[in-house]
Amino acid sequence: MNKILERLHNGIIKENPILIMTLGMCPTLAVTTSLINGLGMGMSTLAVLVCSNFLISLLRKFIPDTVRIPAYIVIVASLVTIIQFVLQGFVPDLYSSLGIYIPLIVVNCIILGRAEAYASKSKIIPSIFDGIGMGLGFTMGLGILGFLRELIGNGTILSDGANALLKIPEEIYTPASVMILAPGAFIVLAFVIATMNKIKEKKGMKPAEVPDYTTKEGCAGCAAASMCAGAAPQTEAPADPLKAKAESAAIPRAVKPEVPKTETAVKEEKE
Repeated sequence: MNKILERLHNGIIKENPILIMTLGMCPTLAVTTSLINGLGMGMSTLAVLVCSNFLISLLRKFIPDTVRIPAYIVIVASLVTIIQFVLQGFVPDLYSSLGIYIPLIVVNCIILGRAEAYASKSKIIPSIFDGIGMGLGFTMGLGILGFLRELIGNGTILSDGANALLKIPEEIYTPASVMILAPGAFIVLAFVIATMNKIKEKKGMKPAEVPDYTTKEGCAGCAAASMCAGAAPQTEAPADPLKAKAESAAIPRAVKPEVPKTETAVKEEKE
């Protein structure tokens, strides 16, 4: 049970694909012009994530390592094709709105990343809940961006073009149409991520400080501290290299013993 909750918390909060990891930015910035589009893309990706994690975890012992990536792509592409047919048959308006971004789920780095990093190394049940957690986190991120962009850019909530769950009268609010354009996607995403970072900062969730490895106290945070503990002590190098050179020059050198001269050598010198 703890493993399942940990997988859900990891995908929704700790490693949210959009708000924390900033993955899958192509569909995130393109389809979040409305809340319906964001939720539709999120739920489609959620279904593909859960099914792909299940199949890859089930077949992980039968897929050779040399062809694992092509095998993952074949599995994900088959699932995306099924999702595409379902959307086209039951919600054609949503299918038309999402357009090319439905087939592009195949190359979404979130799906292939979870397949390679988790599902291919874990059991079936944890892999399924890992897909659920990541899918819910992705859907939540798309929903927040779609809600804000639609509300600010169109003054509506859950609008399908003709009808809307809520529409702000134009006498009260003039929509900022830039928010449903490409620049608005970056602006809203930046504000949402900044808000998330501010909340984490207030809760004391700050990144760990980098220890100072030049001191003995700093070695406590070093991953290689256990390796360094068994190393031989090093001799201290002189602080001033010029001083060391002068000290070495002051050391008296051994005097070479004088060899006695022969009679022939003495006679040659006199001549």
